[in-house]
Amino acid sequence: MTHPGNTPTAAIRRRAIVMGGGLAGTLAAAALREAVDEVLIVENDELPAAPDPRKGLPQASHAHMFWSSGVHAAEALLPGVTDRWMAAGANRIPIPTGMVGFTAEGWLRRWSAETAFLIACSRDVLDHVVRELVLADPRVTVLQRTRVEGLTGTAARITGVRIRGADGREAALEADFVVDASGRGSRAPRHLAELGVGPAPERSLDLGLTYASRVFRAPGGTAGFPMVVVQSDPRTARPGQSASILPIEDGRWIVTAAGTRGGEPTAVNEDFEPFARGLRHPVIGEIISGLEPLTDVTVNRSTRNTRRYFENVRNWPERFVVLGDALAAFNPIYGHAMSVAARAALALRDLASAHGVDAPRLSRRVQKAMARPVAAAWDLALGHDVFYPGAQGSGQSTPTRKDKVLSGYTYRLLSTCCGSFTMTRDFFDVTSLQAPLTTLVRPRVLLGALRGPLRPPLSAPPLTDRELTLVRTAPRA
Repeated sequence: MTHPGNTPTAAIRRRAIVMGGGLAGTLAAAALREAVDEVLIVENDELPAAPDPRKGLPQASHAHMFWSSGVHAAEALLPGVTDRWMAAGANRIPIPTGMVGFTAEGWLRRWSAETAFLIACSRDVLDHVVRELVLADPRVTVLQRTRVEGLTGTAARITGVRIRGADGREAALEADFVVDASGRGSRAPRHLAELGVGPAPERSLDLGLTYASRVFRAPGGTAGFPMVVVQSDPRTARPGQSASILPIEDGRWIVTAAGTRGGEPTAVNEDFEPFARGLRHPVIGEIISGLEPLTDVTVNRSTRNTRRYFENVRNWPERFVVLGDALAAFNPIYGHAMSVAARAALALRDLASAHGVDAPRLSRRVQKAMARPVAAAWDLALGHDVFYPGAQGSGQSTPTRKDKVLSGYTYRLLSTCCGSFTMTRDFFDVTSLQAPLTTLVRPRVLLGALRGPLRPPLSAPPLTDRELTLVRTAPRA
């Protein structure tokens, strides 16, 4: 590839630069390719040519859930991407049919009708499929092993980026539009401050959450096996501990355990199963007991909830937006980050295509549009996380009145969901980000919550006889 410093810029009519080559960055590139002549992705890592791990994505070894709202957005940006994921071995898991879930209010029923779905595969496969589709477009190129050192332009308008290559050489790249999708480590606040842009309000909440994951060989014949989840209960005033089994490609299960400050899982292989058995219900520990592990336990502690309210910055600069984890990073346990990033990229595409990247105040309009899916996921997550002991944060680290009201109502909804399909449908429409949070306060939903569950609670995990037989008779390592 020609070094960007030697690129004949006169031949380029319009260029967009995307900082970050992860999922959010590649989806942002897909979003902009119709609005400009060239999209250049600047990535600090060396991106793998195959679905393999990369250095800058340590969380890739843990379970990733791509909710249907995000899948639909990705499909709108990259038609055919869902089929490509499935061809690579991903599983489409219908919700609640394909989920065995133990909530704070009990076991959810596996109703026969689908309300939402998940695409479940390793993060390596998920990213690789998207990256291949995006980079197959000749309008999109990637500059690897290159670090963005700052933005160029003024507080009124961003005109490009300053970069440093792997060889240490520095260069300035001009652009008609710049997107920061560089993840949790984004330096957008600093870059903007250097140009005189005022700071964005920010809120963060750190639960001290630790993730520990291990991949197992799935028992033979378990294709189509449900996702299994045991959730914690913030009302107990104890550290939150949870775990999940997620079927992924190649006949494997990725099992992820999580614990907040004071209840963290360890990186010791021998501790993994006992941790799962010690949860509010031991089903996950029982299922994986004796299965063949394919990896050691990997641990990740970069799980702080952080939201930057860039949409509230006065005089936001033209030609610049921030999305993905650089805008809002969530506790991974809810599986919302990828869906939020996809929906933000779709908002970027719609507005940039409709008005052009040089339209006045486009960046501000895009930033405000992206704040809507961010706010929905943020309210869902923080409404629970703020109740865990030891939560530390800025902006607000203790439950507000809104948090308490939302949390109490959510538990009532969960209790009702355990015995009502209609309420389950409404609840997952919201938690999958397919419907706004206001759905849960519609008169029909309020009346359903007041009435309560229509069926008695389940006393055991809703595994079918066939699933129980497969688990009990599986060969043990």
